[in-house]
Amino acid sequence: MELDLLLPLGILVAIVVYLIYSRNQFEKKMLELYEHKYEQWKEHHPTSNKKEETKTFVGLIFKENGKLFIELHEKSQQRNLEQGKFDIKES
Repeated sequence: MELDLLLPLGILVAIVVYLIYSRNQFEKKMLELYEHKYEQWKEHHPTSNKKEETKTFVGLIFKENGKLFIELHEKSQQRNLEQGKFDIKES
């Protein structure tokens, strides 16, 4: 009677071991495939570290009694104004 259950138990253990082994191999293959695809993608899509120039708030311009007044919030830009290093943009 004990031998009757020993054979199916052995077959069940063998099937479980086989399924664990095959799952492990499948996961390794998928991981290698995705790593290879990622390397190919990196070759064809290089990352660029371009820095986009952004506008920064420097000051305000007011008009009072026909005169223009510039109120600076960054004192470091005063020299650029004195030297005339600016562009006028019409909107």
